[in-house]
Amino acid sequence: MTKRKPLIGEDGEVREITAEDMKHFKPIREAGLPPSLLAKLGVRGPQKAPTKERITIRLSREVLEYFRATGDGWQTRMDAAMLDLVHKRKRV
Repeated sequence: MTKRKPLIGEDGEVREITAEDMKHFKPIREAGLPPSLLAKLGVRGPQKAPTKERITIRLSREVLEYFRATGDGWQTRMDAAMLDLVHKRKRV
């Protein structure tokens, strides 16, 4: 096995990453990070200018099961479906 070139040069700067370097990288979840840091991955901070309002709403189980079954991002898709309905109703 050949010795890989360090990612940081003698000048302390990170060198350009090559395709060969990328072959040796691991997915972040396999990198051995502490659980406290892994828990923060993908967590966004507050919106600078919120465009949505947090509410509590009661929906039928059938509606929730349908949207949750579509996977991650189901709330965004639900919002898009309701927004589409609003736009259609406004045109009538």
